[in-house]
Amino acid sequence: MNEHMPEPLVALVQQLSKLPGFGPKSAMRAAMTMLAWPKAKTQQLGQSIALLRDKLCLCSRCCGLASEDPCQICRDPVRTQTSLCLVTEWDSMLTIDQGGFYHGQYFVLGGLLAPLEQKDAASLNIQKLISRLSEGVIEELILALGATIDAETTTSWLITLLHTKFPKLRITRFAQGMPLGSEVKYMDRETLKQSLDYRQQLC
Repeated sequence: MNEHMPEPLVALVQQLSKLPGFGPKSAMRAAMTMLAWPKAKTQQLGQSIALLRDKLCLCSRCCGLASEDPCQICRDPVRTQTSLCLVTEWDSMLTIDQGGFYHGQYFVLGGLLAPLEQKDAASLNIQKLISRLSEGVIEELILALGATIDAETTTSWLITLLHTKFPKLRITRFAQGMPLGSEVKYMDRETLKQSLDYRQQLC
């Protein structure tokens, strides 16, 4: 980075560079765009970022982001209570729910097993998932983890773990339309609908 750059700009670019999809050049472009904004607009952005940490929480039922606990989806009495859709991250949950074709419950696993990235079961919301299933209400667990290698590894591990603990639980997965290497949050609505409608039973 240029040694003649002002320190506040250097600090901002370094922070922006840590965001997914941002490299040094794109971070610099974003920083320069912010510098061109009116002061009130940049202050509003800073306040929004601060409020992101202060006003949001994790839902104790689904582990998704929410402004109150439990979240609006978990509180909805109209939703099916016996079906639980397991997703890796909260944005995948949003993608599925915005499609309007699934009306059950959700649970955010918090990632996938990824040995090469040193992500093991301890980094996932496994115990909370087991606690949720132990309530005895859920009859079907739908795995919507994507079709990556890590997703397949996690799926196999979950089937072994959960089928032992909950032998009567029906475990299914998204089927048609999801090519190998895809992630749920990047799928279009119709592909997700087909995947859900034609899900496969795993055990």
